[in-house]
Amino acid sequence: MNDRRRSSEFPALVALFVGALAIGSSGIFVRLSQTGPTATAFWRGALALPFLALWALLERRRAREPRASLREPGFIWAGVFFAGDLLLWHWSLLMTSIAASTLEANCAPILVTVFAWLLWGERPRAAFVLATACAFGGMLLILLPKLQAGGAHAFTGDLLGLGTACFYAGYLMVVSRLRTRHGTGIVMLTSTAVFTLLLLPLALTQRFLPLDAHGWGLLVGIALSAQVLGQSLIAYAFAHLPATFGAVGLYVQVIAAAGYAWLILGERLSPLQILGAGIVLVSIALARTRGRIPPPARAPA
Repeated sequence: MNDRRRSSEFPALVALFVGALAIGSSGIFVRLSQTGPTATAFWRGALALPFLALWALLERRRAREPRASLREPGFIWAGVFFAGDLLLWHWSLLMTSIAASTLEANCAPILVTVFAWLLWGERPRAAFVLATACAFGGMLLILLPKLQAGGAHAFTGDLLGLGTACFYAGYLMVVSRLRTRHGTGIVMLTSTAVFTLLLLPLALTQRFLPLDAHGWGLLVGIALSAQVLGQSLIAYAFAHLPATFGAVGLYVQVIAAAGYAWLILGERLSPLQILGAGIVLVSIALARTRGRIPPPARAPA
C-alpha cells in the first residue's frame, strides 16, 4: 500500500516542482511589463482563459465526468484569494527586490501548515516542522543582501509581500480541497475567470495596453508560464499530496526567482545565498521523507 501511494505521488512531485519553476519566472515578466501591475495581473488571467477552457473541455471528455456545479463556493473563493494575491504581489514586485518579494509571498507554506492543522487535523510531525523552519532559514540566507537594502519604499513593498502570503495561503488550501472532487482544468478555469473579472476595474485605471508586440509577448509569456503551466501543475499536484508538504515544495519558487534575477537582471548570488539554496533543497528532501501524522478519518461530505 505504501509503495503504491509513493508511486502515485511521484508524478505529483514532478508537477509541483516544474510548476514552481514556471511560477518563479513571473516576477521577471511583471518587472519588464509595459502595462500597470494590476493590468499585468488581469492580462495574465485573460490570455490564459482560452487555453484553460480547452484544457477543461478535453479533461471532461476524457474522464467522462458530469458537468461540475459552478455554484460551489470553493470556485469563487479560489478566485477571490488569488485576486488578492496578485493585486498585492505585483505592486510589491515594483517596490522591492524580486527575490525579497518572492520570499515574503512564500511565507504562505507556514500559514498553510498551521491552518491545515487547525481546520483539517493534518498535524505535522516535529521533524516536518523542523524542516519547514530550516527551509525558511535557507531562504533568509538567499535574500539577506536584498533585505538589508532598506528604505521606506522597499519596506512598503515588503509589507505587501507579506500580505500576499495570507491570500496565497487561502488560495492553496481552497484549491487542495477542490482538486479532491474536480479536475485540474475546471478548477483553474473557474478560479482564473473569477480573479480576472475582479481585477478588471482596477486594471482599467492603469496603463492597460502594451506599447508594442514585445509588450504583448511579455503578457502572453506570463499567462502561459505562470498561469497555464505553473498554477495548473500545482493544482494537479495538490490533489495527490498533503497540503502541508505540497506547500513546502513551493519554496522552490524562491530559488527559481533568485536564479532568474541573476541570469536576466544581473542580480548575482553570493556564496551565502548559494549556501541558503542548498539548505532549502535539503529541507524539502527532509520534509518528503518525514511526512506528517495522518489526519483523522472524516465522514464523507
